[in-house]
Amino acid sequence: MTTTADNEPTLRDLANKLDKLASSVESLSQDVESLSQDVESLSQDVESLSQSVKSFDERFADYRQATQWIVQLAFTLIASATITVIITSVLRR
Repeated sequence: MTTTADNEPTLRDLANKLDKLASSVESLSQDVESLSQDVESLSQDVESLSQSVKSFDERFADYRQATQWIVQLAFTLIASATITVIITSVLRR
């Protein structure tokens, strides 16, 4: 007469473990899908932010160029006024 050990798994035990694994895999699959959607949303946010930064960089470059032009204009006006005062004072003598 042969006896089976009590610690050997039965088909029922294996079926229960497979069911648990299947539900775990399904849960993980749902988690992966959720994370995938979150990553897609973050990618869109990053793209939007990137476009905003490009727009800001372009505006900053425009303001910097305008400031340079204003400084050049100011120096030109100061130089013109100085030359005008000098020439006027020399010609009056």
